Amino acid sequence: MASKTNPIVSIFQWLAPRFHLFDDLDKTGTIESVQKGAELKGSNLWTLIFAIFIASIGLNVNSTAVIIGAMLVSPLMGPIVGIGFAAATNDFDNLKKFLRTLSVATLASIATSFIYFSLSPINEAQSELLARTSPTIYDALIAIFGGATGIIANTRKEKGTAIAGVAIATALMPPLCTAGYGLSQGNWSYFFGATYLYLINSIFIAITTFIFVRYMEFPKVSWGLYKDKERKVKIYLGLFTLILLIPSIFTAYQIVRTSYFKGKAEEFIRNEIMVDHRRVLEKEIIYKKDPTIELTIIGPKIDETQEKELQKKLKYYNLTNTKLVLHQDISTTNVDKLKFEILSEVYKKQMDFGQGNTEMISKEIQIFFPSLISASFTKTKKFDMNQNSYVDINLFDSEWTKLPTSKEKTQLERYIQLRTGEKQIELITREVSKN
Repeated sequence: MASKTNPIVSIFQWLAPRFHLFDDLDKTGTIESVQKGAELKGSNLWTLIFAIFIASIGLNVNSTAVIIGAMLVSPLMGPIVGIGFAAATNDFDNLKKFLRTLSVATLASIATSFIYFSLSPINEAQSELLARTSPTIYDALIAIFGGATGIIANTRKEKGTAIAGVAIATALMPPLCTAGYGLSQGNWSYFFGATYLYLINSIFIAITTFIFVRYMEFPKVSWGLYKDKERKVKIYLGLFTLILLIPSIFTAYQIVRTSYFKGKAEEFIRNEIMVDHRRVLEKEIIYKKDPTIELTIIGPKIDETQEKELQKKLKYYNLTNTKLVLHQDISTTNVDKLKFEILSEVYKKQMDFGQGNTEMISKEIQIFFPSLISASFTKTKKFDMNQNSYVDINLFDSEWTKLPTSKEKTQLERYIQLRTGEKQIELITREVSKN
């Protein structure tokens, strides 16, 4: 009788070859490729400077596409991968060379972006730039997975397109440009935040490279009598990594807590405030030392007793120690101003469509529907009470000597959709007596 194979062993035997990294490993080609990253002179240096200018412009005008383009041509990944590779193969001489190259590249990048932002007339920090000022543990995770992808792709005989993707994902260029911006504006929180993000990305790419190079058993340089030095280098690298990681974990924790707080605050507002036809005009949710929910509301007034009850209900939403501030006394002037802004927006939308188009469409419809007397086509806004938001609608208001049937209404709606290019049409039909 044939012996039965353990199903778990069978699955493992089936999976193992699919995760194998040694089949198309190119050790000689990889070493040559890594060595090229040690040099930052001539075309490499000019490419780096121009890439920094491109990335700085992208951050300045808030263009994601331009920033991605700069990351694709940047040669910064070379020395960082080289540091991890040299550390893994005990190549102390090359490790020092790669560290010098990376230092020069970093200083050149910050200096270039500093010059650009000092001369640029746009001084406002855009969203793409601000995104590089608060590093978190997630940035470290991106660097780890990006570094793993990069070294695996770099050690293959066919390099593929993964390396370019890693350059985009790990985003080494934008933090350096942001550091240059912070330096040019005298904003030290931007400078140190962006520099810290760059360090996190660089260190974890190097660490991941170190791990995979060791796993793939690249040949090591013999330290001979300097085994103690090898052990000390590893200890220093480990401590340095830990020091970098701790603040990023704290920052990530704060971001998660803030998101959770805001989510619970929104839930509280929906369930407890936006009832009895009450609406929120403005809201400010602050999660700091003294968490606060500040609201400007219209509708049935909340008295002192109700406000105290609402304050007590905050604990049921995990919002203990949160201060609730309600503004309800809105002056007539402010209400009038709000009405004026809404009406102005409606009128602007109407004018955008144009009187000529309305007249033409009405006359065309009358050919098919002779009982049509007058019509107007208006782009306007409808307030949805359930969603507490405005919805854009296209309103066709018409007068008829004889109201169209349901089938004719459907045909009319389809014709207007085709003629105007609008998908959502709301029909209003009214019957009037013949004069």
